[in-house]
Parts: sequence; structure tokens; C-alpha cells
Amino acid sequence: MSKDSLNLSHAADSTLLVIDVQERLVSAMPNGVKERVIECVSVLLTAAKTLSIPVLVTEQYSNGLGPTEKELVKQFPEGTSVIAKTRFSAADADGFVPALEQTGRKQAVLVGMETHICVLQTAVALQGQGFQVFVVEDAVSSRSKANQYNALQRMRSAGVIVTNVESVIFEWLEDSAQENFKTLAQLII
Repeated sequence: MSKDSLNLSHAADSTLLVIDVQERLVSAMPNGVKERVIECVSVLLTAAKTLSIPVLVTEQYSNGLGPTEKELVKQFPEGTSVIAKTRFSAADADGFVPALEQTGRKQAVLVGMETHICVLQTAVALQGQGFQVFVVEDAVSSRSKANQYNALQRMRSAGVIVTNVESVIFEWLEDSAQENFKTLAQLII
């Protein structure tokens, strides 16, 4: 990785982490917010599948919050691991860090819910464990805008890179001559 690209995500080094986008949690999000997050996560899942980027999914207390949103489950690449957890940081969930390390990739691209709880705690923990962490601002949400903004600021202060769906996709593609460029560009343009 060249010095000028240290703060860019790279398809060959990324794992997409879908944090707790579960039915009951989605329904608690404000109108407009839940639709945006589902759409943005869906776009990133499509890009991950197209570019062979591994995906890990967590579900926080699924007995209470339900399973991952069905629309997203249909888009999981083959072999996607879904890890049940009760701890807010996915990094503390049994099997999560070994599954992430097994990918052999050092960049964790986080999307999901809620920004100020599970996403924040996971991002900071992974950053502390030596992963380069990206949080996709338009693909995360909290029930409160104030909590979301506070969490994004806290993560920036901790060295987490806050980015957006379009930036991630174009960073993963790297070149408009890349064979999947037209397919993936159509998802966001």
C-alpha cells in the first residue's frame, strides 16, 4: 500500500462488517433513515459480492431484536458468517475477531446500527486491535441525530476514518477501466 493511499479502503484488504441491521431495530429508526440505511447497505453488499470482498454480519440479541433485515439477507455473498452477540462491541463477541482475522484483511468497513452504541464500540475496539477502520456515514444510523453526530465525532477523534458509500465503492474499484466499474457505478449514479 503506498503512503498516499493509507487512508483509502482497498478491495483486496477490506472486509465489510454489517452490524445489527435487524428487523426490530430497523423499525425503531426514523422514517427516511431506515430506508437510507437499507439502501446503502444493500449497495455495499452488492459491491462486496461483485468484488469478492468478505462480509461478516452480527446480530445483537436476536431473541429481542429479531433477525437481520430479510432484504439484506438475500444479498449476502455465499459463505457469509452471521455472528450472534449480546456484547455491544462485536469485537467482544465469541468468534468475531477470529472470523475477521481469518479473512487475512486489515481493513474493516463498518455499516449498521446503532452508530452510538454497537458501531462505535466495535469501531474503537477494532482500531485498538490494529485494524484500519472505516465507518460508512450514510450506511449507519441511530434513533437520534444528536447521538449519531456525537458518535461519528468520537470515532473521528479515535482515528477511525468516516467515509460514505460512494467513496468506498470508488476506492474499491480504483480505476474506471476496472471490469466491474459500469455495473457498480450504476448503483450510485
